[in-house]
This record gives sequence, C-alpha cells and structure tokens, in this order.
Amino acid sequence: MSQSSSPGGSTLADYRRALSAPGARGPAIASLLARLPIAMIGISALLFVQRETGSFAIAGMVSASALVGVSIGSVAQGRLIDRFGPTRPLLIVTTVFVLAMTALVSAIEAHASTATLITLSVAIGLSEPMVGSASRALWGRLLPAGPVRNAAFSYEAISMEVFFILGPGVAGLLITAPWAGTGMVVGAACMVTGSITFALSPTVRAWGPARENEGGRLLGALASPGMRTLAIAALGFGMVIGFIEVAVPAAATEAGKPAVGGLLLSAWSVSSVAFGVAYSMRPWPRPMALRLPVLLAMFGALVALLALPTALAPASLWWLALAMLGAGALITPQSTTHSAAIEIVAPRGTAAEAFGWLLTAITLGLAAGQSVSGYLVEHSGPPASFLAAAAAAITLAGVVYLRRHTVRSTLADPADPAAVPATVG
Repeated sequence: MSQSSSPGGSTLADYRRALSAPGARGPAIASLLARLPIAMIGISALLFVQRETGSFAIAGMVSASALVGVSIGSVAQGRLIDRFGPTRPLLIVTTVFVLAMTALVSAIEAHASTATLITLSVAIGLSEPMVGSASRALWGRLLPAGPVRNAAFSYEAISMEVFFILGPGVAGLLITAPWAGTGMVVGAACMVTGSITFALSPTVRAWGPARENEGGRLLGALASPGMRTLAIAALGFGMVIGFIEVAVPAAATEAGKPAVGGLLLSAWSVSSVAFGVAYSMRPWPRPMALRLPVLLAMFGALVALLALPTALAPASLWWLALAMLGAGALITPQSTTHSAAIEIVAPRGTAAEAFGWLLTAITLGLAAGQSVSGYLVEHSGPPASFLAAAAAAITLAGVVYLRRHTVRSTLADPADPAAVPATVG
C-alpha cells in the first residue's frame, strides 16, 4: 500500500465556495457563535474564582478540571453524534451544560469548597457542546472531496485559532465589569445560543444516524492504527504548546515585565493565522504520511530557538517575540493537517468521534506540557523548558515517522471516496 498523499492546495475562491455551499451558511454562522467562547469561558472561570477566593492555586485547579472534562466529553459526544446525528446529543448536553454552569457560578458566589468547584468544573467540561466536532464532520457531508472541502477544513482550524486569540482578551475585559462572573455568563450564553441554533438548523437536522460505523466497539475511531498515529502527532503538538504557555510568561516575569507574557502568546497566534491561510494554498510536504512528522519536528526545532534570547541576562523580549512569530507560524498548519488527516485514518462513520480523540490528545498534551514546564521553569529556568519542549516534539515526530505506513491511501486525494480506508485493528 502506498503512503497517502495530501490534497492539493486551496485558493481563496475555494474558501468562498465552501462557505456559500447550499446548506452551509446557517450551520457555519451558528458554529462560530458556539465556538467563540471556548477559550473565553475557561479564562473567565479562572479569573472569577481567583477574585472570589484570592487563590490562583484554587483557580488553576478549577480551570484544569474543565480540561479534564473536555478530554473525556469530546470523545463521548463525538461517538453519540456519529451514531445518532448531532441534533439530539447536542440539545441534551447543552441542557446539562446550562445546569452545570448555573451550579458552578452559584457555588463560586457562595464560596463553596474547592472539591465542589472542581467537581462542577469537570461537569462543565464533560457537557460543553462539541459543536466543533459536528461542524468539522458536516463539511464531509456537504462538500465533495477536493480543494473546496480542504478549504473548509482549513477554515475550521483558522477560525478556532482566532477564537483562542480573542477569548482571553474578551475575558480580561469582562472581568472588569461590576460583577466578576459576567464573562462566564456571557460566554455560556453565546455557546448555548450557537449550539441550539446549530443543532436545529435544517441541514444538521437532516443528518441522521450513521448507516455504517467501522470503529471498534471499545476504542471506536481509535481502533484504526492510523488514528493512533494521528493522536501521537496531536499529543506532541499540544505538549509543545503547554510548555510554551508556562515558559513564555515566566521569561517575561524574569525580565521584569510580566504583563508582556500575554502579548507574546498573542503574537505567535497572529503569525499562526496569517501563515495558516498561505500554507493551505500550497501545503508541504505533499504526502500526509510525511507531513505529520515533518511539521511536528520543524515546530520543535523553531521552539528550541526560543531558548537563545531567554538565556541572555537580562532576557531579550524583543528577540523572544521575533522567535515566537517564527514558531507560531506552524500552529495552524498543524491544526489543518490534523483535521485533513482524519479523512484518511478514521474508519467510516466515526468522523465526529475521531475529531473528539484529536481534541483529547491535544488536551492531554497541554496538561502534560504545562505540568513539566512549571517544574522546569521553577528549578532550571525558561530556557530548559523550551529545550525540553523541542526534545519532546522531535522525539514524538520520530515515532510518527516510524508509524507513517499507517497513514495511507492509494490516491493523491485522501478524501476521495475511492481511497482505501484505514484498517481497523
């Protein structure tokens, strides 16, 4: 079996065709509203808890607990969406999300125990409507294989990156409102409104239960060897970002400018979006089996360069910012590649669940990277954390390269219906 090749590049016209396809506009707009507060809710909860308890430690635990819930809920919801269609699962979890969010806000106001806050935060993560998984899977039903569908997948990845740029900033503004819980309520309202509108749109309601599902009963989409390879690549991607999210603010603090840390993280997100659009027009390497490890290894190599300006005394934040722009350019290309790879490696009928596993792998990588980075920053300084992130990325890229035979297709376009599906086993 030959190694899979990726789809060709997409043009700006392909983006327009994707978003103007029959039945696409309503779900696309609703999906934007539902996903906009994804990064905003977590930050708002962290700031609200810290304001009420006076403890960043407790606030951090509450925020991290929601990530644990998301890592579990994304897979479970994806499996339900694949089996029953999105409408019923999304409406049910949205109802649970409203109840859990109301309970958490009330508990924070009442200064409930830390255990109670953590439990409710996990419930919020579990029930957070996975509109992103359903939206990504919907494009495969609305558009034929080819550049237009690939542009739709790129749009999903780029829009998510934009939300992760805007979310923390909006949360920071709303924490200054007379009531500190405003950000949580506004974010939840957007998510609930968007999720319900998406679930009840005619296009989504026409999406019935899957007629075929080739995933394993226990592992589901992860039963595919290629899906496990993709999960390893996503784990490495999330791990590197987790390292950076701790090490960069630490470097800014050491330089005596703690407020600059957030700006630096925003800078690499901006370069990610800008380069992501260009990359989608001419992706490289063309074979998907090579693209996954090469992009991850290049990401690690660029992150290693961040150790140079932070090793100076005092740290040069201007040079760090330039290095961040370079490393950030590979964030969206990896997100887009991961999304496109699902077309190759996910068994039939498991697209939404496969995307859930992707989110789980990234979330677990973020958690691991943040924990190890915190230890390294405290004991050895930010440069050690950057180098450890690079080592992790390159090591996991090597694993993905050795498993490249599991990411395969017989045609140049892996989304082509004639392409050989990933085997289960």
